[in-house]
Amino acid sequence: MNHSQGPKELDSLRLATSATLHCLLGCGLGEIAGTVLGGALHWPGPRTMILGIVAGIVGGFALGMRPLLRAGYGFGTAARQVLISEGLSIAVMETAEVLLQTQMPMVMNASMLTVSYWLGLFVSLVAGFAAAWPVNLWLVGRGVRHKH
Repeated sequence: MNHSQGPKELDSLRLATSATLHCLLGCGLGEIAGTVLGGALHWPGPRTMILGIVAGIVGGFALGMRPLLRAGYGFGTAARQVLISEGLSIAVMETAEVLLQTQMPMVMNASMLTVSYWLGLFVSLVAGFAAAWPVNLWLVGRGVRHKH
């Protein structure tokens, strides 16, 4: 860590990290839910992956809206705020994850009941975090990100 960083810079780094972890949780849980549902429906890998992506996006947005709805914002206002503050992060994270997953046969051809699936998912989530963190840092610097 650079000792010349002041409290404002450290707060920005912390907020970007927190926002990225928040996004990762929503997207990751959504992807797992989509994979479970796709598996239960006996869908092929690509179709299940699309369901996982959609569920990941929905999960990311739902998790982002939760604190705003709790704070008394209306649904439309909360949805707009999350679209602005988290949409880019979610899009970058999901894109990185999908690009990596499609290059790993261990994910594309594996059942959720295998270690290779979970290892591949973990690696893709790490890649998603790495891709979305700088986006969140940029959003924090522009005053777009909010505390959860």
